[in-house]
Amino acid sequence: MKKEIVINATANEVRIAITEDDQLAELYVETPERERNVGDIYLGKVARVMPGIRAAFIDIGHKQDAFLHFSDIGSSLDEYSALLGDEDSDVDTEEDVEEEVPVGEARENSGSQSIAGQQSPEPRRDRRDRRPEQTGGRSNGSTSQIPNLASGQDIIVQVTKEPVGKKGVRVTSEVSLPGRFLVLLPFDGKIGVSKRISNFKEKRRLRRIVRSILPDRFGVIIRTVAQEKDEDVLKQDLESLITTWREVEKTVKSEQAPALLYKDLATTSSVIRDLFTEGVVRVVTDSKKLFREIRAYVKLVSPQLLDKVELYKDREPVFDVNGIEKQIATALSRKVWLKSGGYIIIEQTEAMVVIDVNSGRYAAKREQEQNSLRTNLEASREVSRQLKLRDIGGIIVVDFIDLEDEGNKKKVYDELRKEFRKDRARITVLPMTEFGLVQITRQRIRQSILHSFSEPCPVCGGGGLVLSKSSIVNHIERWIRRFKSEIHEFRLVLRVHPGIGAYLKEGTFSRLTKLQVKFLVKIRLEEDPKLSLDEFRVFSLRQNKEITDTYRS
Repeated sequence: MKKEIVINATANEVRIAITEDDQLAELYVETPERERNVGDIYLGKVARVMPGIRAAFIDIGHKQDAFLHFSDIGSSLDEYSALLGDEDSDVDTEEDVEEEVPVGEARENSGSQSIAGQQSPEPRRDRRDRRPEQTGGRSNGSTSQIPNLASGQDIIVQVTKEPVGKKGVRVTSEVSLPGRFLVLLPFDGKIGVSKRISNFKEKRRLRRIVRSILPDRFGVIIRTVAQEKDEDVLKQDLESLITTWREVEKTVKSEQAPALLYKDLATTSSVIRDLFTEGVVRVVTDSKKLFREIRAYVKLVSPQLLDKVELYKDREPVFDVNGIEKQIATALSRKVWLKSGGYIIIEQTEAMVVIDVNSGRYAAKREQEQNSLRTNLEASREVSRQLKLRDIGGIIVVDFIDLEDEGNKKKVYDELRKEFRKDRARITVLPMTEFGLVQITRQRIRQSILHSFSEPCPVCGGGGLVLSKSSIVNHIERWIRRFKSEIHEFRLVLRVHPGIGAYLKEGTFSRLTKLQVKFLVKIRLEEDPKLSLDEFRVFSLRQNKEITDTYRS
């Protein structure tokens, strides 16, 4: 597979596109308004503990308190509290972990099981502390107990999930610091090795090296890119991470909660750190500043990859040359066409995402089952790609074209499972129901890409629908009825959107005239393009003021 990282930078936005065989696979957007929070470490203060929902809310200085689920409070809480005066404890274990995206990139799993062979991007919970909904509870049984938390207590937490909608960030009390080759786990004596390192001798060699250089009371996860690296490289990475942690410890003692203790890398730097491996053909950027920064970092940690970093100098935009701009437009579209002529419709709501698969054209009855199967299989591949590209998380329900043969239903299910194995996020997919529905959960740490490029419509509020003109006129009529039932005035000024104004004036005997005759009131109509379509304002000439809100229902 030909894999590339293409970076486009402007004064107010950086876009990072990851392509696979020239198809857009992932897209990250960084703007001043949407600064990356995942991986940041805070000294927070417990705002309130709510045993009823098995969670606590932590004040970390954001507009909304952070959400800390009891299952995200690990056995290392006492050790972190030691920085604030409590006693320590220590453990010493070794085990394999599934492949990780460093903290922070630990994604939330909504399901009870993952697809067979799915690689996990969540080192912490794969080691020993999965949420109860993932494994039925933590092995130490602490999920059945209320942790020792009290309002006003200081606590060290790390952001694992960006704010979504009106919800604040999600945090964990178990901190980890990601490096290029290692992930440092303070107060955790475990040595974990990525399961993507399949060679037993290499695993043993890496464990032996790390064990010889790892200080007491620290744990480490050895990342996939550490394969074949010598001791000096791993030691340098480890020392850098420990130095960073020592700075965090110093900051804790001098700060008052809430306070930021550690700021993780920006999106561009984190993508280069985590995703720029031997499998990437090239990294190209049109920013001289980013080019210098990337080269300096790569020269330090992986000098053999230096020749793959390129500066784009042509006049045509870099995303246009690679066909990425058109693919981004598709990613924002509600309808996505399939090569067969079918299409999928993606509808995103507050609670879940619903995807509808359509054949797009009539098929002869005798071929209907096979045509439906072909369309469903193609849709399975596109659904997998779109979920990854749009970074859609949470609950997803896919309504496939009806199939009668159980064997064909299983083929669609197996195709989905196969495609989802390419996704770094943890995914759960259930077999197709008799209604042709497939239920999926996908881990989420940030808002979908749609929210990075858009905001709710000021007219419909994000619902996608507005009141019809007749409904708006009915609202106006009900307002006038309430007004006339309470006060005897005969002259009003009605201010509306031009579209509603034209609707009121239509016809020989207009709707506006009918209102005046029906309620015996003189209405002067004024059109204001600044008003939304379903908004109106009413002014009293006698009182010389606006009275709209006085007579609303």
